[in-house]
Amino acid sequence: MSIRYSKHLPAAVFGSDLLLLNIALYNSHLITFDTYLVQNTSAVFIAVVNIAWIIVSLASRNFNIKRPLVLRDNINKFLLTLIYNLLLVFGIIYFFKIYDISRSEVMISYSLFFLLIIIHRSILFFFLDYYRKKGYNHRQILIIGDENIAGRLVSSFAHHPEYGYDLTDFITENQISNMPEDILVSNILAKRPDEIFICYKEMNGELLKRLIRIGDENFIKIKVVSDLILSNNYAQLVNYDSVPVLHITSHPEISFKIRVLKRCFDVLFSTGVMVAGAPAFLILYIVTKSTSKGPAFYKQERIGRHEKPFYIYKFRSMFIDAEKFGPQLSSDNDPRITKWGRVMRKTRLDELPQFWNVLKGEMSVVGPRPERQHFIEKIVEKTPNYKKLLRLKPGLTSIGQVHYGYAENIDQMRTRMRYDLLYLQNVSLNSDLDIIYRTVKVMIQRKGK
Repeated sequence: MSIRYSKHLPAAVFGSDLLLLNIALYNSHLITFDTYLVQNTSAVFIAVVNIAWIIVSLASRNFNIKRPLVLRDNINKFLLTLIYNLLLVFGIIYFFKIYDISRSEVMISYSLFFLLIIIHRSILFFFLDYYRKKGYNHRQILIIGDENIAGRLVSSFAHHPEYGYDLTDFITENQISNMPEDILVSNILAKRPDEIFICYKEMNGELLKRLIRIGDENFIKIKVVSDLILSNNYAQLVNYDSVPVLHITSHPEISFKIRVLKRCFDVLFSTGVMVAGAPAFLILYIVTKSTSKGPAFYKQERIGRHEKPFYIYKFRSMFIDAEKFGPQLSSDNDPRITKWGRVMRKTRLDELPQFWNVLKGEMSVVGPRPERQHFIEKIVEKTPNYKKLLRLKPGLTSIGQVHYGYAENIDQMRTRMRYDLLYLQNVSLNSDLDIIYRTVKVMIQRKGK
């Protein structure tokens, strides 16, 4: 695959997405109505979805595959496009009062489309990675500026051949600063670079303007590299008029897009679980109520996002007055836990009422488990980093809960916290789906601790 073919990649991805959408739509119709022949409102639905997808996809440009290849980011961008598509489709359906569309057909269509896209993007990214590691589909780059910064950049490219960059030449600031513009242009064009990386400590403003103008006139991408080494910190570029400013924090900022995706997913998933699981909720209520004295539900104050207190709901797994002597953590052989409570804790069924907290917006399906103020103060005394987790909505399940389970003391809570801090660095719908899958696995295997 030569480099000229990469120009056609966005069009190919756009076309394949549209093809997969229609495969999902027609197979959904087959599953729902036992035929590929579409009629009446189904035909209207398929046409509306196609038109809406073309509009939203062209607007979001989710078919652009950028370097470096990050599958998670691409899937997140696709999901956002899918949500906009759904909103547009539902808006059209509501406006034209097309109410007799099969809900099953809609649900299966979008679920199947999402699954097909994940498979498609995974194969595509694997293919592009493989080809670039083999030396194909590479971009030629020219590096200008400081030798030390350039060395770090070249080393990064060498460790990641899947980026697909080949260095054509390196020009120092001293060489370029006194070079007449016509010679500079001819030297740059002779190398035929696709991209120019400018590595600077104190880059001359006029020189930078010259290089940007050369890039614009000759369709060469210009990228600027500073001498910062961020280690485990995270940076976001913010433009204040004509002044670019790096906003650096010790944790990644969660974008508005991710927050919208998580909230939409939380509402849809929680609604689905509470509606489909209503009979199970009723059975759990009856068994909890009949196996020990006291109410079936239990509420307790916890600390949520931005240290805002709220009440968390559970099916009661302990005898009443279990904390008459003050806040206590449970243990494996805790005598306060009822026999039925042990079963619920092993399968995590006691946590199910928290889907109501999710619908209210106090919690998310996935996020660090909420704690009581009493224990938060003790954790923060030893590990101040815990306060970073309070930037997130607490979750019904978490990576710490999956890997570690219930904590019996402050030190175990601190150990579990390390898993949640890792989640904070990688908040995405993909990681949420993976944690939900692992949670369901723990529930089925009755490995809840």
